[in-house]
Amino acid sequence: MPSIHGHTPAPSVGRGLLYITFAATAWGTAGAAAALLLASSGLGPIALTFWRTAGGFALLLLVRQARRRGAAARTAAPKEPRRRAVLRILATGIGLTVFQAAYFAAVQSTGLAVATVVTLGAGPVIIAIGARVTMGERLGRGGAVAVAGALTGLAVLVLGNGGGSVAPAGVGLALLSASGYACITLLTRWMGRGGDAGDPFATSLWSFAVCAVTLLPLAAADGLWPHSADLGHTLWLMVYLASVPTALAYGLYFAGAAVVRAATVSVIALIEPVSAAVIAVVVLGERLTGATVLGTVILLGAVTALGLEEARLASAGRRAAVRSAGAG
Repeated sequence: MPSIHGHTPAPSVGRGLLYITFAATAWGTAGAAAALLLASSGLGPIALTFWRTAGGFALLLLVRQARRRGAAARTAAPKEPRRRAVLRILATGIGLTVFQAAYFAAVQSTGLAVATVVTLGAGPVIIAIGARVTMGERLGRGGAVAVAGALTGLAVLVLGNGGGSVAPAGVGLALLSASGYACITLLTRWMGRGGDAGDPFATSLWSFAVCAVTLLPLAAADGLWPHSADLGHTLWLMVYLASVPTALAYGLYFAGAAVVRAATVSVIALIEPVSAAVIAVVVLGERLTGATVLGTVILLGAVTALGLEEARLASAGRRAAVRSAGAG
């Protein structure tokens, strides 16, 4: 693997927020595209994840060649140590593999709306706890209440449906996916705090390669090639899945996550489950029971409260820093 060098400067916080917003919106459509493909293409979750990341890698590789032509016009940034770059990309690639494959399996098991809500609702809870343990980011009393509320919403979502529309196995897969998502977010933020999160473009490119290589044997055993009566429609959906919510969205996400606090990233990402739930009902015809709606509202409300607590703590930290500087 080549050394990572010549990366562009990190974006401002405002631009980072914009990047993450776009990525979350695009990801909301990815689940719908995956649900359609899982229903009609003959591909399973593993094979679909392989094609998504392999396609994303191929597209980013083409963009990389175009970037190299304009490399002379950019100022080279300090090289990231090779070992650090390799470990970062391997860890991100493994997290991405778990996140994507488990998510598509959850969509197949329990439907788009529930799978997305559980994945992106549980993600912030895992991130908040992980950020407290690994980076010392304070959770606060309000944050602890929000985490408890999120767990309550998850319990209502799962237990309130009895034998209804929510499959416990699908929820378990969604929680596994959330863990992969949380690991990626925490790793990106931890390295970004040190001022060296690496090149987000290269992170996306080589992480997709790690994911595709990891999944290829499993995808081949599961059935690698689509078989559909409407092969053209299947191919267009696969191209869309590999380009907009994968190659483009992940590149922007990694750039934004390096400069935006971890819990804030998780709250902005709530755009995805909301848009996915709307698409699931309007386009895919999924039914949402009363317990599903109530659990979703509690879960997303709690995560929103977690984001507000995050903003309050950040503001208090800035005020304390200003007072300390003034006293000095």
